[in-house]
Amino acid sequence: MDKKEISGRKLLGIAGMGWMFDAMDVGMLSFIIAALKVEWNLTPGQMGWIGSINSIGMAVGALMFGLMADRIGRKNVFIITLLLFSVGSGASAFTSTLTVFLIFRFLIGMGLGGELPVASTLVSESVPPEKRGQIVVLLESFWAGGWLIAALISYFVIPKFGWQTALIISAIPALYALYLRMGLPDSPRFSAIKDKEKISVFQSLGKLWSKEYGRQTAMLWVLWFCVVFSYYGMFLWLPSVMVMKGFSLIKSFEYVLIMTLAQLPGYFTAAWFIEKFGRKFVLVVYLIGTAASAYFFGTAESTALLMTSGILLSFFNLGAWGGLYAYTPEQYPTIIRGTGAGMAASFGRIGGVLGPLLVGYLVAQKMSIQSIFTIFCISIIIGALTVLFFGKETKNKELV
Repeated sequence: MDKKEISGRKLLGIAGMGWMFDAMDVGMLSFIIAALKVEWNLTPGQMGWIGSINSIGMAVGALMFGLMADRIGRKNVFIITLLLFSVGSGASAFTSTLTVFLIFRFLIGMGLGGELPVASTLVSESVPPEKRGQIVVLLESFWAGGWLIAALISYFVIPKFGWQTALIISAIPALYALYLRMGLPDSPRFSAIKDKEKISVFQSLGKLWSKEYGRQTAMLWVLWFCVVFSYYGMFLWLPSVMVMKGFSLIKSFEYVLIMTLAQLPGYFTAAWFIEKFGRKFVLVVYLIGTAASAYFFGTAESTALLMTSGILLSFFNLGAWGGLYAYTPEQYPTIIRGTGAGMAASFGRIGGVLGPLLVGYLVAQKMSIQSIFTIFCISIIIGALTVLFFGKETKNKELV
């Protein structure tokens, strides 16, 4: 095994750990929302705001830290974002009011939103082109591991020890990942850029919408919006939707845990297909699979159909996310890659704000779960068609 492969694996492990702890937090949030509803007697609208304020923070973080990554380096931003996330997560365990909890959720969201596109950019720039897509999808697979741990903690810890204990558990190991990250080298592509070659924030933004990159930017923004809108709308409400369908809180946690297991094969199959058939194939096929699963989940009457469609929803949706993170940094050159990936993710997070709020509003209006999930189904199909008709294949493309 050569030195390059070892450093690639080390990078994947360290970056992946950060993603795993981020996913633990987001995954637990859906269970914490369900628990807080009981403890703080929250309305559906207030429940929706907890998810949405997280996404507002992610939108701000993706934009701000994406721009910073093209100026101070991928590694430095990587460290700042994880520190922000860890401190915010631990501190939010000691809140007793919804307002203070929402402030911390905003800060946690900033760290999370900034880290994810910068991490995929760093890994993309540090591995060979023939393995790039596969490794970025495998990086994304740590997200499933984090969700799985979140589901286990939520099932075993929250009912017995409370949601505060669960949040403290998620913050402590993230600080260890921060320690590991200190010794990480920066992206070789970023390190090769001379200071005189770097461009201003306004020049970066102008370049994103230039004739050369405008089509990719528009395609990515629509794709990110559709995927994030549907994902946060569906997954943050999953335990609560199960309760609405007549299951107890404990039973709904149990079923969501089973559904979460399907995320891992979703990632691993996407990682294999992405280098064999390309980025567009994975995104289109997995998004259409997500749309069909969302429709059947919303209409399911029996427990068997609910579980089957929920498992397929996890499988396809998370495989599509892997493709999205692999595809995004490949659209731009190094001098604007952090900005481009961050801006696309930031615009997508607007969908993450609207999704949970929309569900809260429609539930309060007594709209059926079937109708709500049909809206997400249509959104995902729009995302798939955008990639199909406007996306360029980037398999084996040399980054410049």
